[in-house]
Amino acid sequence: MILEMKVPSPGESITEVEIAEWLVEDGDYVEKDQAIAEVDSDKATLELPAEQSGIITLKAEVGDAVEVGAVVCLIDTSAPKPKSGDAKEEAPKVEVKEEPKKEEKPSTKKETYASGTPSPAAKKILDEKGIDSKAVKGSGRDGRITKDDAVNAVPSMGTPTGGSRGESRSKLSMLRRKVAERLVSVKNETAMLTTFNEVDMSPIFELRKQYKEAFKEKHGVSLGFMSFFTLAVVRALEQYPSVNSMIDGKEMISYDYCDISIAVSGPKGLMVPVIRNAENLTFRGVESEVKRLAIRAREGEITVDEMTGGTFTITNGGVFGSMLSTPIINPPQSAILGMHNIVERPIAKDGKVVIAPIMYVALSYDHRIIDGKESVGFLVAVKEALESPEELLMNNDVKKALEM
Repeated sequence: MILEMKVPSPGESITEVEIAEWLVEDGDYVEKDQAIAEVDSDKATLELPAEQSGIITLKAEVGDAVEVGAVVCLIDTSAPKPKSGDAKEEAPKVEVKEEPKKEEKPSTKKETYASGTPSPAAKKILDEKGIDSKAVKGSGRDGRITKDDAVNAVPSMGTPTGGSRGESRSKLSMLRRKVAERLVSVKNETAMLTTFNEVDMSPIFELRKQYKEAFKEKHGVSLGFMSFFTLAVVRALEQYPSVNSMIDGKEMISYDYCDISIAVSGPKGLMVPVIRNAENLTFRGVESEVKRLAIRAREGEITVDEMTGGTFTITNGGVFGSMLSTPIINPPQSAILGMHNIVERPIAKDGKVVIAPIMYVALSYDHRIIDGKESVGFLVAVKEALESPEELLMNNDVKKALEM
């Protein structure tokens, strides 16, 4: 029996996928549920499992865009499973007898040169200059490049170095193309502005230094910066609900929950999984969810549903060493918070100059529905919570907040 395998729907609104990689070859025997291909949608990269066991015949090539429901391969389910160690039969070799070469007689014709051929002296000069002979017009007989031509030749561009000047071309994945389209549309369709501030991370450093080992031992996850930032964002969103809103045509939709998207780097590019109802999570809950989603994204197991939605995004360029940036809004959301690296800097504190671990933070927002007062107030609220976490995020009871 020949089974036609069709492209399943990876999620709502997705109409086609792209074959990113075949994990098997045409004619291979595949087992049921074996991963046979990786397919890119405009939201994620997913594995395609074999529906039955049998001999596979591929019907699409790598890079092909295939509509959802279209046939991508055939599986002959009646084909027997080959025994282990069986080798494919080699095609019979055909012996070809070579005829003896005829003795070539020396040519009596006068030697001529093709256009662009340099003399030995000219070639040496061109090589020293790093100039390709094809770029030089010869003035000699039949267009031959003479020594004078080589001496007078000038490089067409730049300084000759003799280094490699190769280039390569590769097709962008469907996910990367969709990300590019979304980013350009945001720049063109929103009134995006960015406001900045700085955060003294000393209080968080002290809390982590005191409690991180016990926290990890009890809960199995690290006490990182993301839980502090996520809970600080939730608090600020509750104070400034317009930042937790988005535009839909002529209407503004506001949410009474906080679904926080976190930007993580995956094998196929940027992934933005969502922490659902972050307003109900503790420090342990946020850290556990961040770890779970990050692992799934890195291993390519993240699903479309896990990246759909989100009312606000946090992105951390600091893990790559970024000092400051203007993050681009993740549509259809209206704001995004950018975290950056932490550097010891001199600051004024209680009338004295001290050294403290400082992080610059940035809030990009859609000015169509978020006013400057609200955007600045939101970022200041985040700053306040991060600089006074015991009071504003832990209700002055650190051990209870960390469930110690």
